[in-house]
Order: sequence, then structure tokens, then C-alpha cells
Amino acid sequence: MTVGNATERQRRHHRAPGDNYKWIALSNTTLGVLMATINSSIILIAMPAIFTGIGINPLAQGETNYFLWMLLGYMLVTATLLVTFGRISDIFGRVKLYNLGFAIFTLGSILLFLTPSRGNTGALEMVIFRLVQGVGGGFLFANSTAILTDAFPSHQRGMAMGINQVAAIVGALAGLILGGILATINWRMVFLVSVPVGLFGTVWAYLKLRETATVRSGQRIDWPGNLTFGVGLTVLLLGITYGIEPYGNSPMGWGNPAVIGAIIAGVLLLALFIWIELHSDHPMFRVNLFRIRMFSFGNISVFLASLAQGGLQFMIVIWLQGIWLPLHGYSFEATPLWAGIYMMPLMIGFMVMGPVSGLLSDRFGSRFFSTVGMVLMALGFVGLTLLPANFSYSVFAPLLLLLGIGQGMFAAPNTTAIMNSVPPEHRGVASGMRATFQNAASLLSIGVFFSIVTAGLAAALPSSLFTGLSHAGLPAPLATAISHLPPTAALFAAFLGYNPMGTLLPPSALHSLPAASQATLLSKQFFPSLIASPFMVGLHAVFYIAAGMCLVAAIASYFRGKRYIHGQDDVIAAGAIAAGDTVESSSILEPAD
Repeated sequence: MTVGNATERQRRHHRAPGDNYKWIALSNTTLGVLMATINSSIILIAMPAIFTGIGINPLAQGETNYFLWMLLGYMLVTATLLVTFGRISDIFGRVKLYNLGFAIFTLGSILLFLTPSRGNTGALEMVIFRLVQGVGGGFLFANSTAILTDAFPSHQRGMAMGINQVAAIVGALAGLILGGILATINWRMVFLVSVPVGLFGTVWAYLKLRETATVRSGQRIDWPGNLTFGVGLTVLLLGITYGIEPYGNSPMGWGNPAVIGAIIAGVLLLALFIWIELHSDHPMFRVNLFRIRMFSFGNISVFLASLAQGGLQFMIVIWLQGIWLPLHGYSFEATPLWAGIYMMPLMIGFMVMGPVSGLLSDRFGSRFFSTVGMVLMALGFVGLTLLPANFSYSVFAPLLLLLGIGQGMFAAPNTTAIMNSVPPEHRGVASGMRATFQNAASLLSIGVFFSIVTAGLAAALPSSLFTGLSHAGLPAPLATAISHLPPTAALFAAFLGYNPMGTLLPPSALHSLPAASQATLLSKQFFPSLIASPFMVGLHAVFYIAAGMCLVAAIASYFRGKRYIHGQDDVIAAGAIAAGDTVESSSILEPAD
């Protein structure tokens, strides 16, 4: 019976996929994206309940590392592993390793649900289990786009990519709502919700997905390249991550010798990695793919777009939670959920334009949609610079909608163009390279933009905070000490849904004040009114920088050339050359090694 079952499984997995297989591939990869994005956003809103459940204060001295790693550790792991996983999948099979990713992600969710310890030990266990999830997510993200490209004909890939990427937006919104509900029941439920989805997806992927790509024999893993890339990018991103933490008397850690050393070491290792890849017989990072104009300019565009929008969404959330929502009567505890709700125009714009632009790009190519999408995003960022801290939502919402429409017009056409341009045997590594540019840029964006805003606060906040605390009755020496605390803690507090003044003020000092003074300091208006002006100076600066990046991305998108599909257009180009016609030579891939 066992032998018979094994034989049947082998027959099933080697059976040619039917006409409906593409929809099976789309539904399964969409489920994977939905699960991963729900998990990411559900963490954001449930983090206070999680830390309360294990009994630690994530804003206490020496414990902010746990908060940073819970927030950014998953992104860091996926960013550093995507290219490696994509290359390994090209060697051993994309479906097999995608299925493994589903299983590993589910295992990480189970481990997080079962976290046995409390206190710092429990926080460390959760960080490790989040990293396990990151490994699973790396396999999912590295292969889902390649599996879709394999399954769908070229004239339907944009539509498939659009639907797949809309699932990410739906997952982000669903995660916020689920997190708000489940965190009030029990923090462990936040992780349990991913388990049945993961188990179903793992079994479904195993039973239904087929390896439609041709796995070439004789390929070897480039161990020197994998090692230098993984360590180099990890060290570089770690340096950037810890650069936003205070160091000594400085509000940020960019002067920390460890941060400087990590950034220098990371850059040197990545330079060594490029040298290794140029001299390797079996490179992990297919540098020769950049000879394809569509591939190279598409990746430049996605890197700049992610650099512009990755950190900006983080900063807009802090704007809403730290200033706008409290000024409009919302408690700090409720701001994470309401920030997600008030950002819905951004998600709606993406949800509408993602599939539409993907579908249209299948017919007309990606250049128009990706270029116009980046221009619209630039206009949206410039529009945000015109708003005051306490804006009118009737103006803010259309600007978010414009940003969402711009993202939707860019994302699916650009991804489809990149994947269409590469040979089928390199789709795994190409997908991993694209996702690496996107994820690494998002992490870099958070570090850079957060630092710019924090620098503006550090320069202007102490005087206004000292004046406000003194007027509220706090003794001058204590008001001076508190006003010179790094503003990072206050921003993190607002992001987590804590009252920032409650984290800055020592309980003994607060309780020594009259009840009226305590009520003033802890009111919904006190901190937002103090922080608004200096915060907006830095925020407007990053909006202008983001707009500039979007315009450069638009230029790169325009110069990607006309629509190009590897294989199909190579045959067309060869025929045109034989007939004496001219073609765009930069669109044609030079022979791969």
C-alpha cells in the first residue's frame, strides 16, 4: 500500500499540468502572499499586547532591541536570503522549495504561538522564531513570482501579478483588523491565526503545484558568493538598523564605531561578492542578466520606488499615531488600528489599479504604466509637503489615493516586465534579485528617513519640550533632563500605541505633580502639540527626497525600452535582422554561461 501510494504521488507530480493549472498556481501563491502580509501587519498592531503578555517593556533601556528585531528582523532575513533561495530553486526546483517555505513559515507561527518563556528570554525566543518565519518567507517570495511566470502565458502575466500583489494590500489591511481583535482576546492568538492557513497552503502546494520549469543538471552552488553576499548584506543592514538607535548622548547611532564598522564591512564584502560573481563559473547573482535593458532598468526602478515608499509609509503611520489621531480625540492605545483604517485610500488605490494596470500592460507593455505610476507618486509626495501637521482629511485622503494609484500602476507592470525579460532557467534567481532590491531598499529607507526626522526633532524638540514641561509644573532640572532625552523613544512609543509622555516621564516625578498637571501632561493634545512643528520639518524633507527618487525611477522606467519578452521577441528580432530591419540590440540577452 505504501509503495503504491508513493508511485501514485510520483505519477501525479510528473503529470503534465492541465489548462487550469495557472489558476491553481495563482491561488496558491496568492494565499502565500496573503498569509505573509497578514502576519507582518498583525504584529504591528498587536505588539503592545505581545510584550505585555511576556512581561517586558519594549521601550525600557536595554530592551528596545527586542522591539526593533520583532519589527525589522523578518525583513532583514528575507532581504539577505532571497537571491540565494532564488538561485537554489533554479537548481533544485522552484515548486519544491516554495512548498518548503510554506512549511517553514507555518512552523515559525506554531513556535511563536507556543513561546514557552517570559521576560527577556521569552522576547529572545520570539525574535528567533520570527527569524524562522523569515526563512520561510524568503522561500515563498523568491519563488512565487517565478512560479506565476512559469504557469501563465506572456499575455496574462501582468494580470496574474496584479492579483497577486493586491493580496499583499488586502493582507496588510486584514492583519490590522485581526490584530486589533485578537490582541484583546489573547496575544498568542495573533500567531495562531496563521497556522491553519499555513497548514492548508503547505498541503495544497504539495498536492497541486507542478514543476513546470526545466531543471538543468550539472549546476553547482556558488558557496563563496553566497557567503559574501549573505554576510555582507546582513552586516550592512544591521548597521543601518542600529543607526536609528540612540548612542551615548547622541539621539542616533550613526557615530557608533560598531555601526560605522558594520556599514564599511558590509560595503567591502558586497564589493568582494561582485568580484567573485564576475569570476565564477556558476554565479549565484546573474550579473549577465543586467545586459538586458528591461531587466536592469526595471530593477533600478523598483529599488528607487522601494527606497521612496518603504520608509515613508512608516513615517506617515507615526504622523497619524503621534499627532493627528490624538489631536482628533483618539486615545493613543487605539491609534494603531485607526491609522490602518485612515490609510485605506492608499490600499484602495493599489487594489483598483494593480490588476487593471497589470491586465493592460499585458497588451500595451509596461513602460507607460510604470513611468506614469512613478510620476503620480512624486506628485502625491509633493502634495503631502503642503499639508500642516493637523491637516484636513478631505485633502489627505485624495493624496493617499493618488499614491496608491501610482503604486498600483507601477508594481505589477514592472514586475511582469522584469520576469518576461529573463530566460526561463533563470527566473528563480531573477525573482530573488528583484525581491532583494525591493526589500533591502525598504529597510534602507526606514533607516534613512527615520534618521532625517529624528535629526530634525533632536535639534528643535528640546526647547519646546522644556517650555511645555516647565509650564506644566515640572521642576526645571527634571524638565531639562527629560527634554534632552533621545526623541527615538517617543516616536517608538507613538508607533506602539503608548502615550509618549507616559514613557518619557519618570513615574515618581509624574505622581509628585498635582492631578491637574498630570492630566495636562498625559492629555491627548500635549505631546502632539509639542512635537508637531519640529516633526513636520523633517517629514517634509523626506517627502521631497521621496518625490525626487520617484522622478528618477520614472526616468529609468521610461528608458527601459519597448515591450520585450525573452524567447518570443528574440525570434522576432532574429527574423527582423535576417530581413535587414533594425531592432533594439540592448533588448537581446547575450549568451548565458
